[in-house]
Amino acid sequence: MVKALITGITGQDGSYLAEFLLKKGYEVYGMYRRSSVETFGRIDHIKDKINLICADLTDQSSLNEAIKKINPDEVYNLAAQSFVPVSWTQPLLTSDITALGVTRLLEAIRHINPKIKFYQASSSEMFGKVQETPQTEKTPFYPRSPYGVSKVYSFWITKNYRESYDMFCCNGILFNHESPRRGKQFVTRKITDSVVKIKLGLQKDLGLGNLDSKRDWGYAGDYVEAMWLMMQQDKPDDFVIATGETHSVREFCEIAFKRVGLNYEDYVKKDPKFFRPAEVDLLVGDCSKAKEELKWEPKIKFKELIEMMVDADLKKHKAEQR
Repeated sequence: MVKALITGITGQDGSYLAEFLLKKGYEVYGMYRRSSVETFGRIDHIKDKINLICADLTDQSSLNEAIKKINPDEVYNLAAQSFVPVSWTQPLLTSDITALGVTRLLEAIRHINPKIKFYQASSSEMFGKVQETPQTEKTPFYPRSPYGVSKVYSFWITKNYRESYDMFCCNGILFNHESPRRGKQFVTRKITDSVVKIKLGLQKDLGLGNLDSKRDWGYAGDYVEAMWLMMQQDKPDDFVIATGETHSVREFCEIAFKRVGLNYEDYVKKDPKFFRPAEVDLLVGDCSKAKEELKWEPKIKFKELIEMMVDADLKKHKAEQR
């Protein structure tokens, strides 16, 4: 039985990847940070099928112990301080976890068992102020936030360990990917949750930042398959994972509100506090390499994704009202 360790297993991607690997017959281990509030909501339904281990990307000894104890075949590093606005208010913490945390994990693998395969969750935020459209694996990085900068570091340190120590280390440059499990602090889930609350009379309006900001949005459940496919290749490499379509926050609002029979213009208010110090206006990825070499492509379309999220939030809030 193949063993996999997933850092950030309690997050959106971690929970979908754990489900995916369990279906593939893996023995799944999940790394989590101790917290005074339990954060296992996304994995409650599979908690009895996985093995949880407490460790932290900021603590080298805990990572060493985890790698030594589990000795996994594959490590998927999905853990990070991944909320861009917080990276502006906590830049040092973001750097320590999202950047240096990757080095610590790679060092643990290198010293304990360099044959372990390593996947690093890279981000389209690395492209930031885009130098070309669409963005490919060869597009220069121009990050526009402490989070984006930290992800650029983690990308290059992963590549550096691959080339310096002949380790199987790959980067998945994932563009925005959403689901009903997305955290409510992220704009997509904030929109779908607010849409439902407004429909049910629990909220009056929705404050947002730049409505014209454009992103390439896909479904998290599709993207975890791409992570796994990267790890099954003969040689490690880096891949852009995206839909190749770009849509604005405004379009997202329009579809979400329409799903419950409302007009977004009646409820969405621009709020200056949600604008970033340095804005990322347009991201759209070209996943031709992934299609050709991994035989991967996204299945869930933009409209379908939004409607799935709205429907899930509607079901959740109606159940809470009973």
